[in-house]
Amino acid sequence: MYDGGGVDPRVEALRAAVARLHRELAGYRADLPDRGIAEETIVALAAELTLGVPETEQLSRSLLVIVGALGSVSALGAALTDVRRAVELFGGAPFAED
Repeated sequence: MYDGGGVDPRVEALRAAVARLHRELAGYRADLPDRGIAEETIVALAAELTLGVPETEQLSRSLLVIVGALGSVSALGAALTDVRRAVELFGGAPFAED
């Protein structure tokens, strides 16, 4: 567990990954049936990260919702992978390695 004072670097990494995904999703103009669900989950996750270190189970659930909504969109693949890797920094990785 991080105890170096200041902001946990895992939280910083996840904030950056979530912000990137949010920007890329906003720039992706194609119709997506689950865009609203993904956007709500991304916004909620970003808000949760302002409170400090989130719970691992909640991170995994958020990741599963986001991947379920956007996982088939190849244009967002790199940003989704960054979010997944940042979530894995907290332990309890829900997916196998690439």
